[in-house]
Amino acid sequence: MNPSLRLIPNAALRERNTFGIDASAPLLVEISSSEALPEALALPAVSASPPLLLGGGSNLLFAGNPESAVLALTSRTIRILGQDDVRGLIRADAGVPWHALVMWTLQQGFCGLENLALIPGTVGAAPIQNIGAYGTEVGEFVQTVEAFDLADGNLHWLDRASCAFGYRDSVFKREPDRRIVTAVEFMLPRRPALRLDYAGIGDELAAMDIRSPSAAQVAEAVIRIRRRKLPDPAVLGNAGSFFKNPIVPAVQAQALTQQHPALPTFRGNDDSSRKLSAAWMIETCGWRGFRDGDAGVAQSHALVLVNHGHASGAQLLALARRIAESVQQRFGVAIEPEPKVIGASW
Repeated sequence: MNPSLRLIPNAALRERNTFGIDASAPLLVEISSSEALPEALALPAVSASPPLLLGGGSNLLFAGNPESAVLALTSRTIRILGQDDVRGLIRADAGVPWHALVMWTLQQGFCGLENLALIPGTVGAAPIQNIGAYGTEVGEFVQTVEAFDLADGNLHWLDRASCAFGYRDSVFKREPDRRIVTAVEFMLPRRPALRLDYAGIGDELAAMDIRSPSAAQVAEAVIRIRRRKLPDPAVLGNAGSFFKNPIVPAVQAQALTQQHPALPTFRGNDDSSRKLSAAWMIETCGWRGFRDGDAGVAQSHALVLVNHGHASGAQLLALARRIAESVQQRFGVAIEPEPKVIGASW
């Protein structure tokens, strides 16, 4: 057996998903080198059906047990491929924890990812979801994504345009069983173009008595905000924001704000669309702090579904559906989950 592969049959997944859901996989394959991917994929238990790729488990809801094998890329190398006084090209393996990469780049004098601090998960998951927070999306800084194509059995390098990034979307998400992201290269500036006018960052910096912040200080402000608003998955199981902010035509958004003047709206994909605050709508429907057994909604943030201890994935999914139905009934707007639902359809 290749030393880069570790096979775990009947693998318990509770500690491998941030909701803390009891689930198990028929086989878990840990892969410490992307060069071993072809051998892993050739295993009979893996080749029988498309495997589930598991990173930090922060963007999954196990509403049932996965029927296929689960693959986990564990390599955590970060290195600088090239740099000058203006920018640098940084390569990170898929298994690198996302927050660790953000902090490493700041320590090396690179900027751009500071608003994405403390987002859970791994580098490999970041381009799939096109993770974003506080006015920044990772796709802005992706230079190249290295991915193993299951269709032809080869590694490919996709540039930013080929990744087709959208709001919490990408070509990887739209073709979920085709590619396995193995590494990501980021082009990061050395001179910061700080984004301070989103979701209280400026207020947090003022509370920190910082008037001319560095990128690292912006990251610290974001960390403080996130720790205050979002429960720690190690204490209270959750996957961060469960629902995406819906994007609707501008004319629909205008009609909604006439009926609900307090509804926050933001620019959508272009001038003809607007992004609505799912958190505001969910809270207005009365869900913040709701609890049904061990499935609930965080008291600190209406977007966050939580597992108070022993909720099943099916119970959390049922609660999510109830929330979405209430938003649809009150506002005429459909909201969709950010996490990938395993073992059931949305």
